[in-house]
Amino acid sequence: MATSDYPNETKVMVPPLNFAMVAPGVYRSGHPNRKNYPFLIKLGLKSIIYLSSDDFNKELEQFVNEQFIQVFHYRIDGNKEPFVEIEQKEISSALVKVLDVRNHPGKHRIGCLVGCLRKLQKWSMTSIFDEYRRFAGSKVLADQEV
Repeated sequence: MATSDYPNETKVMVPPLNFAMVAPGVYRSGHPNRKNYPFLIKLGLKSIIYLSSDDFNKELEQFVNEQFIQVFHYRIDGNKEPFVEIEQKEISSALVKVLDVRNHPGKHRIGCLVGCLRKLQKWSMTSIFDEYRRFAGSKVLADQEV
């Protein structure tokens, strides 16, 4: 599928669900779909960090290949149970990718990773938790805030 096959870029740009800038060149969002592709093209993404045990869907995989976007896939299970920890090795490796400006602009989608970045940026814990809660909505797990 060529770039011209995506929805007309002159139409309204539609960002993915929960899209926001984390830092200059670093973004977060939910899974993008076809109608978000023109918006993502305008960002000029170089990388996507994908933290999920699921494989990329085929359409999104085709899009990132066509756009020469590098995908860093860390197989981290969704965390719906309290007191289940995310693998420290995986989140640390993802954080290294976020901090490497050669990967910017990029899109990163997980609150824990953004929280670690905010701590390195010397944000207060209150501000970190507030941002986490704002994006997690009803999915907030209090034990993951510490």
